[in-house]
Amino acid sequence: MKRLLILLYATACLAGTATAQARFTSNTEEHRFGQIEWKHPVTAEYVITNTGDCPLVLSEVEPDCACAVAQWTQTPIAPGEKGTVSVTFDAEALGHFYKSVAVFTNAEPHVVYLSLSGEVVQEIKDFTRTHPYVIGDIRLSLDALDFPDAQHGERPTLTLGVANLSTQAYEPVLMHLPPYIQAQAEPAVLQPGEKGGIHLTLDTERLTDLGLTQTSVYLSRFTGDKVGEENELPLSAVLLPDFSSLTETERANAPAVSLSADKIDLSETLARKRKAKADVTLTNTGHSPLQISKLQVFHPAVGVQLKKSILQPGESTRLRITVTKRGIGKRRRHLRVLMITNDPAHPKVEINITAAHRP
Repeated sequence: MKRLLILLYATACLAGTATAQARFTSNTEEHRFGQIEWKHPVTAEYVITNTGDCPLVLSEVEPDCACAVAQWTQTPIAPGEKGTVSVTFDAEALGHFYKSVAVFTNAEPHVVYLSLSGEVVQEIKDFTRTHPYVIGDIRLSLDALDFPDAQHGERPTLTLGVANLSTQAYEPVLMHLPPYIQAQAEPAVLQPGEKGGIHLTLDTERLTDLGLTQTSVYLSRFTGDKVGEENELPLSAVLLPDFSSLTETERANAPAVSLSADKIDLSETLARKRKAKADVTLTNTGHSPLQISKLQVFHPAVGVQLKKSILQPGESTRLRITVTKRGIGKRRRHLRVLMITNDPAHPKVEINITAAHRP
């Protein structure tokens, strides 16, 4: 069957132009896990880009071991678009491993091999890969706590991995928790060299408004620790409008937001100037008025100015984004702009900003 799919799509591409073809490009050929714990499945995700000019079809993905299970983008990937191949590995034995994954496509060559490698251990002692962020003698799996897409009534969770590299027993505690966050450490006390987690739950019913709510919490490094920039963890939650009750007719006549760009790069300008700006055009391509009910930023270095917040069908407006180099600071966080709209297909719209520079 997979060979038949490959043949059909190859024929379709050749019928369009003599040179048209799909091209398979992966963000990495080998996923290196480092140390992983025995009996704790891990997943490698490969981002696949079609760099050709004909739809790319991933017809089959076959790991070389029954201990690995693959999932992949089943629909054709248009030129310039991305898909994924995810491989979950459940180790059967301790020691180093190297696994190969065959991906069958309609591109040339028709079979591409990806791989995953690492070491299966009883207990992880090297936390540099699993817990890359350091606060004092404590290593963390995350440097920011984000609840990106939640609706009223939901209670999403996330876990902050914690590893104790000190010589004393340590009690993981987050200070200055807002009322809409509950946290529970497990275990409550970490012995030297031990790892655990702080499980956080977002109570959306205690969020007061749609869009972005952000604050900071602080990791206590020792008993009696104080809050400061060194132990700060930014926390954000985004509450989205609920369009689940819309009828098919209402959805067909809904507004639709379109952006001229959802990524902007201001690095070159900020290398020469203290401030950089870019304009993004917003257009309503739907059939009823589009409303931008929230326009927010995640970082004080970013400023925004929107000319109009309500757009009639076919109407456009300008969003101006400004970034101040001095405001970025040493601890650079994700620079982005958030919009909450009444487009049921895109209630949340993000524009990501690249602003790398040498201080």
